[in-house]
Amino acid sequence: MQDKSKLRNVAIIAHVDHGKTTLVDALLKQSNTFRDNQAEMGQTLIMDSGDQEHERGITITAKQTAIYYNGYKINIIDTPGHADFSGEVERTLNMADGVILVVDAQEGPMPQTKFVLQKALEMNLKPIVVVNKIDKPAARLGEVEDEIADLFLELATSEEQLKYPVYYAVARDGKAGKTPELDNDLHAIFDAIINEIPEPNVDPDSSKGAQLLVAALAADSYLGKYAIGKIFRGKLKKNENVTIMKVDGSTVKGKVDRLFTYRGLGREEADVAIAGDIVALAGLSEASIGDTIATGDAPEALPTIELEAPTLSIYIGPNTSPLKGREGEFTTSRQIGDRLKRELETNIALRLEPQGLGYKVSGRGELHLSVLIETMRREGYEMEVGRPEVVYKIEDGKEYEPVEELTVEVSSEFVGAVSQELGVRKAELVSQELTTTGATRFCYTITTEALIGLRNSLLTDTKGTAIMNTLPKGYQLVTSHYRQARNGALVASEDGQSTAYALDMAQARGILYIPPQVDVYKGMIVGLSKKDELDINVCREKQLTNMRTHASDGAIQLTPYTQLSLEQCLDFLMEDELLEVTPKSLRLRKRELDPVMRKRARKN
Repeated sequence: MQDKSKLRNVAIIAHVDHGKTTLVDALLKQSNTFRDNQAEMGQTLIMDSGDQEHERGITITAKQTAIYYNGYKINIIDTPGHADFSGEVERTLNMADGVILVVDAQEGPMPQTKFVLQKALEMNLKPIVVVNKIDKPAARLGEVEDEIADLFLELATSEEQLKYPVYYAVARDGKAGKTPELDNDLHAIFDAIINEIPEPNVDPDSSKGAQLLVAALAADSYLGKYAIGKIFRGKLKKNENVTIMKVDGSTVKGKVDRLFTYRGLGREEADVAIAGDIVALAGLSEASIGDTIATGDAPEALPTIELEAPTLSIYIGPNTSPLKGREGEFTTSRQIGDRLKRELETNIALRLEPQGLGYKVSGRGELHLSVLIETMRREGYEMEVGRPEVVYKIEDGKEYEPVEELTVEVSSEFVGAVSQELGVRKAELVSQELTTTGATRFCYTITTEALIGLRNSLLTDTKGTAIMNTLPKGYQLVTSHYRQARNGALVASEDGQSTAYALDMAQARGILYIPPQVDVYKGMIVGLSKKDELDINVCREKQLTNMRTHASDGAIQLTPYTQLSLEQCLDFLMEDELLEVTPKSLRLRKRELDPVMRKRARKN
């Protein structure tokens, strides 16, 4: 491949669950990337490689792949659809020259559709619209096309961006077409990429030296770290000496040991790569995201990737509970710190600073931070985590707080409950409309501080049926602070093992978060009280006496306990509480375990 006119770099962008990764699967299969007998031909969500991506059904990290069609090489970037992973979106769109915007034929443009499209249009990328899932019984093609047009009118930065082609698809079945009368394959999409997406806007001249902007990092046990990015100028060769131009202005000399281009899900080694192609370079261990890799006597740096500031921070430190060290492999502050610093290399939207025994980790939202905590937990780390806190911005001596656009969709019976909850949190109603399915869709402006704990409350109020999405909307001057109200906790007053006998008495006081026969310690939260905080002994055993009756020996009937997810635990926390996270357990606890000291602190 020595001609940039035969290259196309396209990113697939969409709201969560609109079929973006499914479309990439179908493009991979129909481009003869896999042999008929390869396992991938029978798989779905091929590009979602992580366990959490499969479990949550979302894309967390952007992936690169390449397919060949009619003599063209098409580099495809599958991006996350969630605003919490906007750092991934921003850095990977930098490698693309156009985007395929996938929109659900029933739901239409959703908050994340707006977010990712805005990023693409700001970078002047050519859009192709694909209305997906048109086989849905409630599909509403006309209205969705009008909503897409309104969205482009709102976000377009030039008149040229309003001229976009629209295609229709059922990505799950591998069908697409220029009209709702679909062909039996995706050739319409392939042709659209070749004809609508421009060739890479790069400089093929090698006289000034090559330039590559590092947009992603990968690693394996064989060759170590890979620096991944698009070549913006010249050619890069295997075994070539390069200069790594760091974001801070410093430079490091290096050598490209191996050069890889993409084909399908894998990489294939090459001796040379041209401007416009997306490549992976091995041997440059000093390279980081945002650095420029350049050649020549007078290397020049490319503009770095601008990122939005973090909105939420959380404390992560070594576990200090009485049960510390029992379930985790990595437990010390140094081990946790080393792991977080490694995360910074690839997770560029994160910020890290020391705080007490641990670290203050800042990110884009609760999901962004909870995915990191869950990843570390699965790797064998044991830690304690504090309550999520808002990251404020100080300008001209004034304090500004992040604001978000919140969209909530609920059935009509829960409209009152949602309105009441958001009224308490001082959210401003922007719009309210009925959807084609009969649900009510609210759009609010709300501070990030008031969002903390909202998902839990809404799911409780709506019996788990609320659909909630958020979108960053800038900053506003802080006028007041929202303080989350919650009933008191049921707190264990003794160390030991929980018993059915004690829990039977405790369940009358509130909702239990633990079953019988688990280890508890003084100060551990075992449930949510109906009223104020209450110290309770959940380890008490039934006293055996000579007096036995049928009534006293009856079987204990315990109400099933509520098992909280990681996100629910984070939402639950108040300032004086911590979450103990181990590979096997999630335990809520008070910062101060001793009940006497805790009461004294409350009085002060």
